[in-house]
Amino acid sequence: MKKSRIFKYILGALIVSSTLSCKDFLDREPTSYSSSGFYKSEGAVEDGVSGIYATLNINLAFNLPFNIMLDHWTGLAFERAENTTIGAGGALNPDNTSVAQWWNANFSTISRANAVLVGSEPYLDKLEGRSKQYLAEARVLRAFAYCNLLTAFGKVPLFQKPVTTEEYDVARTNEHVIVDFLLTDMDACLNDLPWLADSRGRVDRAVAYGIKARLALLAGSLNYNNKGTDYYKIAAEAAKQVIGQRQLAANFEDLFNKAGQQKADVRNESLFEIIYSDKGIKKTHMIGFGQVSRNYGQTGRHPSQLLADTYECKDGLRIDESPQYDPKKPWANRDPRFSYTLWMHKDTVEGNTNGTETGRVKMILDVYQPTTKIYNFNTQTWNVGVNADINSGAAWTSFANAGVGYMWKKYSNEKIESIGAQSCNSIVMRYAEILLTYAEAKIELNELDNTVYEAINKVRNRSKMPNVSADRIGNQEKMRQLVRRERKVELALEGIHFSDMRRWKIGDLENAGPSYGYPLPTRAANGTIIEEGYDIATSDMIPNFKKSARHDLNDIANYDTYKSKLKVRDQNRFWDNKFYLFPVPQRELDLAPALGQNEGY
Repeated sequence: MKKSRIFKYILGALIVSSTLSCKDFLDREPTSYSSSGFYKSEGAVEDGVSGIYATLNINLAFNLPFNIMLDHWTGLAFERAENTTIGAGGALNPDNTSVAQWWNANFSTISRANAVLVGSEPYLDKLEGRSKQYLAEARVLRAFAYCNLLTAFGKVPLFQKPVTTEEYDVARTNEHVIVDFLLTDMDACLNDLPWLADSRGRVDRAVAYGIKARLALLAGSLNYNNKGTDYYKIAAEAAKQVIGQRQLAANFEDLFNKAGQQKADVRNESLFEIIYSDKGIKKTHMIGFGQVSRNYGQTGRHPSQLLADTYECKDGLRIDESPQYDPKKPWANRDPRFSYTLWMHKDTVEGNTNGTETGRVKMILDVYQPTTKIYNFNTQTWNVGVNADINSGAAWTSFANAGVGYMWKKYSNEKIESIGAQSCNSIVMRYAEILLTYAEAKIELNELDNTVYEAINKVRNRSKMPNVSADRIGNQEKMRQLVRRERKVELALEGIHFSDMRRWKIGDLENAGPSYGYPLPTRAANGTIIEEGYDIATSDMIPNFKKSARHDLNDIANYDTYKSKLKVRDQNRFWDNKFYLFPVPQRELDLAPALGQNEGY
């Protein structure tokens, strides 16, 4: 991409991010993008499509990429304040600002795409160069936005051209009609895209097939128009087209920090990314800052015990089945993705507060004690210092208090740039998802063959986990369990489970009650800790995954038999099945009553 194009892309992103929350999406269309006669040249089309990419800079929390936030609206994670997470305690309502922002942001993408596609129609025969490629990108980005909306809201209006305020007041379109249109629309432009985009961050043919697979997997799981089988076939075939065209990175951890993302194998796996930069007009995010210890960050989002307990032991068995699991040392002998994704008590964490040598941080996490060990890089010694996660005015927000004993290591294990101004890219889609989507679609079709096992094995083997076990071969239910487990442990914090929870209808299992966590310590009358929780954990403190067949299938842990011994939060959390769909924002209903509201709101 030329320097001038990069400048326009970044500038557009900054403009969109600064205005996104305060305007209705119908008001966001710049005149230049919808004016008659604008898209007469390749350069104009490229500029218009760059404007579509700019709309993807959606911050659902302060300077936080949208996909990072989505999984915090599921049982895999939660926000800092108790009982306020969407779906946990009633925060989900038509006036919720995050809900409105998600609706508006995706329709902004659709609006921009429609303006470019319709505006260029009179000149299609004359457009040269990469014009067709750019227009294909516009179609894929439109499909991506509609996939997000279908997942969150169900029926939404299907717009294929720029709309006026009057035209916006229409009834919503049935989901299968939208999906069928998008699948056909993308089929028509696939050959106009290269298999690997020459500019990182642009969609290519692999991404197009990936979005097609996502849409079809959603439609198949929810059986739109009673065509579930047909959609699963489309999902499997779309994912199959990508298999072999891209490869997994050698090292899982490289995917989520700046140094690792410079490697060619990471670029190959990362199909679709939100691009950030520390050059020129800087564009940065603060993922790590909102995830790490209070000793050097501002913890605001926390992984759940439900996620932590989903990771198998190294023998490939779930923790309630493996002799390798020890409640005193739950971090030991686990799937390496456990320690790649999560930090917990007694882990050595590293970070950087300003992107220089003086900003380096290295310390021991402690969920119990008011002091901990902190490394001095000048003297190269470990010293005892105040543990801000326990002993500070803001300790209430920490992984020990607002959380349940875990922090996100993904995107936080950053040694060379500031966790408050990160420029590593945020991954929206990667090859591992393609492999697991292929496997899931084939499993739902009960087409269990070697290609299914090979797809899952590739993902597991990358992290040194064993192949699909013999007892699962040919068993649809056991394979369904495994692929769902893999999607959680492989793709956590990447926004994928936001859809998976809805597709699998497990919102009640994940969100119907309190969140439990680390073992509580024994304290003296003055509050001093006598015995730390992990030291006094007993062998029977292993969660029950078999409370019901659904719990077992979806690896949902239950802690009822020893919950009094555990850290607890979200005491008032509840689930209502209406939460499977977000409400249509009240502002949109006020502007367009014909939209109608989702049931229950």
